[in-house]
Amino acid sequence: MQKMSTQSNLTRFVVLATVAIIASMLVACGPAEQAAVERDTLTIAIGAEPESLDPVRMTSAPAATVGEHVVERLIYMEEDGTLTPMLATSWEANEDSTVWTFEIRQGVTFHDGEPLNAEAVAVNLSRFVNPDVGAAYAFLLGSVQEIEAVGEYTLQLTLAQPFAPILSHLSHSFIGIVSPAQLEGLSPEQTFEIPVGTGPYVMDRWSRGDSIRLSVNEDFYGSTPQIPNLVFNFIPEESARIVALETGEADAIMAVPPADVQRLQGDPDIDVVFQTAVRTIYISFNNIREPFTDPLVRRALNHAVDKQSIVDSIFEGVGFVADAPIPDAVFGHTSVGPYAYDPELARELLAEAGYPDGFSMTLHHPTGRYPLDSTVAQAVQSMLAEVGIDATLETREWTSYLQFTSQPPDQAEYDAFMLGWGTVTLDADYGLFALLHTRQWNPNGNNRGFYSNERVDELLSAARVETDPAKRAPMYNEAIELIWDDAPWIYLYNAGQINAVRTDVGGLIHHPLENLSAWDAYFR
Repeated sequence: MQKMSTQSNLTRFVVLATVAIIASMLVACGPAEQAAVERDTLTIAIGAEPESLDPVRMTSAPAATVGEHVVERLIYMEEDGTLTPMLATSWEANEDSTVWTFEIRQGVTFHDGEPLNAEAVAVNLSRFVNPDVGAAYAFLLGSVQEIEAVGEYTLQLTLAQPFAPILSHLSHSFIGIVSPAQLEGLSPEQTFEIPVGTGPYVMDRWSRGDSIRLSVNEDFYGSTPQIPNLVFNFIPEESARIVALETGEADAIMAVPPADVQRLQGDPDIDVVFQTAVRTIYISFNNIREPFTDPLVRRALNHAVDKQSIVDSIFEGVGFVADAPIPDAVFGHTSVGPYAYDPELARELLAEAGYPDGFSMTLHHPTGRYPLDSTVAQAVQSMLAEVGIDATLETREWTSYLQFTSQPPDQAEYDAFMLGWGTVTLDADYGLFALLHTRQWNPNGNNRGFYSNERVDELLSAARVETDPAKRAPMYNEAIELIWDDAPWIYLYNAGQINAVRTDVGGLIHHPLENLSAWDAYFR
């Protein structure tokens, strides 16, 4: 997979050291080396199980990490943000950027033997934007008006209006291309468990609650992976993932707690890898549910939470306090924060809003999806208590959690919930429109907190159409200032990544977009 193996120096993304430590080991030739050569399975432990591997139903990074080994998209985003060919070998637009033409890679077959061609891509993209299907990420192609195969390997997308982030959106893992035979006869509401893609691995088995097993695609058009089998184990507990790595049950793990870094660095058989990320962790209020309809209450809770303490104490400095709804590596970012930690001001705002004695609420949070998510929720609970807020914590298994927080407005029975969002297209449209535009309210969008501001909607809609970056940026700046002042979230922190790998494994790609890619992996 030549195009996907490029290792970049992360020019404008680097905010953390790339590698914490590399252990040098002298491997003697003999039985041990022979045993390593004969190994045929790479095991990666992740903290959450994918909710689905049907591209139109995927909504999380764990799904993307697993799915990208099986299902490919038209364009790939390298680690430095460069867009390179994947299933599309080239693309061009007309003068006003309303018609895009893509040449589809020839000589590629799906895992079921069906050929890849423009019609196969058109079928997939049409399903993705079909409102009856209700893909949560359909906004990625929101301005696409017509999808047409104009030649055996030529695809044409006609847009209702220019759409500035179209290419970066097409690099998104959730716009994956599966075999048209798999979609034949599928009703809009139907889905599938085992995707049939064109990727370097074929999905063999999904053992719910336990693992997903893949095997190498011997007919892959690119470089065939060196490791025949790939297993993703689901281990929500951080300590259990650490033990799995130390004992060799896992060859690599994601989301290492900072407190365990020194311990792992002391193990000569383990490398610890630090990587940047473009994810913001936040707590969204249900903005249409009392008392969170009042921006005074929402601002008060922002001032009540000591985000710097969370970053320093829980994450030991790995990460940054959020100063905007999107990280600074993303186009359109402007720094407007953070909210100062000021419990006294929080109490004053609560009193002004009519809650001098505080109130009770429920804070929902995942367990194992994000590094130390439960620990962060407990810290927030304690800080809120200092200003009179009695927050009861509730957690759910990840798939159930996503379902719970994706209910329509009249069925959303939550006060507040913790989530993270990685702006994986590196464009503010993805980080702002998806989460904060009124048109993206649940159940068919990702605005799970039901935030709405007419001026913000205008700005975000206009910025999608404007193709001049110099004109787009001020629109996002104004929108971010309004969003920050409205405080629909408790803006927590921009997360970093810490993964760990056994030293006898090479070639893993620790991507800033939070994918751990194994198609170039090998055993030393």
